[in-house]
Amino acid sequence: MMDPQAWRRFAERLGAQHPIIQAPMAGGLSPPELAAAVADAGGLGSLGAADAPPEAIRSQAKAVRARTSRPYAINLFAPRASVPPADPKPVLALLERFHAELGLPEPQVAEAPLPDFMQQVEAVLEVAPTVFSFTFGIPPVAVLKEVRARGIFIIGTATNVREALALEAAGVDAIVAQGSEAGGHRGSFGGAFEAGMVGTLALVPQVVDAVRLPVIASGGIMDGRGIAAARVLGAAGVQLGTAFLRCQECGTVPAHRELLREARDESSRITRALTGRPARAIPNVLTTTLEEAGAWLPYPQLHGATRALKVAASQRGDTRYMALWAGQGVGLSRDGSAADLVRTLVAETEAALAMARG
Repeated sequence: MMDPQAWRRFAERLGAQHPIIQAPMAGGLSPPELAAAVADAGGLGSLGAADAPPEAIRSQAKAVRARTSRPYAINLFAPRASVPPADPKPVLALLERFHAELGLPEPQVAEAPLPDFMQQVEAVLEVAPTVFSFTFGIPPVAVLKEVRARGIFIIGTATNVREALALEAAGVDAIVAQGSEAGGHRGSFGGAFEAGMVGTLALVPQVVDAVRLPVIASGGIMDGRGIAAARVLGAAGVQLGTAFLRCQECGTVPAHRELLREARDESSRITRALTGRPARAIPNVLTTTLEEAGAWLPYPQLHGATRALKVAASQRGDTRYMALWAGQGVGLSRDGSAADLVRTLVAETEAALAMARG
């Protein structure tokens, strides 16, 4: 059942006017300009800093603070158990042709495809955002203790009830319930990712019933109708990523934006071919080639092997080899400013709830 006061109380805990969270999207998609614009509009903006080295985290946080004094979040990938590397030769052989087409050096697996997590945490503690959020698992107890000691609100990501209970036991302050519709990486960590392929409509009320913490609905929410539905399901807040991809402050390159405008409900799918970890994106030559060849490397090894190609393709607007992140609600995405989107979402939600009341 919807608690009319839960929405307001959670917004107050975040220090925001509305518990509408702009999802943290790594790889430059959620730059300081976007986080600050969402924050100033009354939502909670987020920096997707998972692939950012410590100095970049400090720089981005400073850039947010130069634009707004409102609350914002920083998101990292929780450290994962190491997976033995696989033989990269079959994958590199396929990538070699793509590299040659773009005039790039021969592909290779980066030795350290992601920054050191503990050094990233040190940067987060130094800049002290309002919210620290994470996905892919649960950070070490000592890290959460130190974050909590700084007065930083902690949000974890779950894709099923089992993961939500683990997050609650770890002492987080709120939980993002990530439905299978969500774009980008799956946040699954409690077993096979297939066990976390639960749709938002089914996942949110079950997590709400299972934990005593505020639950943030995520996945396929694009407009006020989706937000109103999440509220009725018991969510205390919502997190939207794909909805912000066409905002002018977002780091989406023009070629990606154009595909988003044309995309529909069946346009995106789950693939391991971009990083080695299941993620939802619009398929292209890179993903279909690796999938059809059965060429696969574990995360983050594949991310390290494909990163140079993806970065170069993004810089050139070549959608054949880019990471074209998109959720299943992409057909409802809109152009405009982040501030206008937040204001529209609030108005649409109130209208949808009023209509539901009759």
